[in-house]
Amino acid sequence: MKINIYYGGRGMIDDPTLTVLSVITGVLKELNVQVEQFNLYEDKNNITSLPGTLKQADGIILASTVEWYGIGGYLMQFLDACWLYGDKEKISGLYMAPVVMSTTYGEREGKTNLESAWEILGGLVCSGVCGYIADTSVLESSSEYKKLIEKKTENIYRTISQKFACLPASNQAVKQKISIPRSADLTPQESEQLSHYVSDDNYVRTQKEDIRELTDLFRGMLDQEQKSEKPDELLSQFQSHFRPTVGVRAQYRIILTDDQQMRPIMISVDGNKCECTCDGDSACDTTLSLTRTLLKDIMAGRVTFQRSFMEGNIKMKGDFTLLRNLDQIFAFKDADTVRSH
Repeated sequence: MKINIYYGGRGMIDDPTLTVLSVITGVLKELNVQVEQFNLYEDKNNITSLPGTLKQADGIILASTVEWYGIGGYLMQFLDACWLYGDKEKISGLYMAPVVMSTTYGEREGKTNLESAWEILGGLVCSGVCGYIADTSVLESSSEYKKLIEKKTENIYRTISQKFACLPASNQAVKQKISIPRSADLTPQESEQLSHYVSDDNYVRTQKEDIRELTDLFRGMLDQEQKSEKPDELLSQFQSHFRPTVGVRAQYRIILTDDQQMRPIMISVDGNKCECTCDGDSACDTTLSLTRTLLKDIMAGRVTFQRSFMEGNIKMKGDFTLLRNLDQIFAFKDADTVRSH
């Protein structure tokens, strides 16, 4: 039988958890149990790959010390890795015994948190060890404390070796009903391989650089595509859809907010005359600010100037009455008519 110990403390000499683990390890070895201890503070760069070490274990011990609040970050990282990359089928038959010692307050809460986390992962929980020890020397010199830890270790051994049945936990039932974990549809072998990639800093750095290069490449292609569209094409769209309207006389300025290199479009309307230029310095009655994409949608008849303004997609300065005239002056197909078809 093999039991893995995952220690999430800082490895300090006066850590009471290390003293408890020393007693537990001694008892287990006397019972011919193979014990392997993983100090997470030493393997902090490889924590994501540690769930792979659960494969050969019959049971595990999660150990931590509450020094000021909670069980500490290393052990939480290990549990996160079990959730993301661990073999859930293996975990479902794996017993876990929590060992949480405290030099302040909160050892019982820490023990409960470990038990709840392991049950949510689908594993089995057996009785562990928790206690408050302000001075490690008291723990080391007390024969009563040592006997108590030895007794609890024997119970852990019996539970794992005889595979005692565990009553169903509500954590599992609630998770199955209301929690929908994100699934990458990976096999346990693929998850384990992915965990090794994640723990490789050089690999992660290379992937980030590749993503950044691809992002810059596609951004450049998009900018080039926008630049390839000549301003004359937009101006000709306004000219070709112009509908003379008696009594309308106005100067419009249209600013494309996502194209800083293109000068504002100036539209001058006087009855049956319409002039469109890219001269942003001329005086105007109404200024519209919108994106090139929105302007294309308007020209395609998917939306109107007035609707876009009401939805907050167009910012405007000047005479509001002239905004309504835009949808009359330029005969772009009305968006509501398109939807009705």
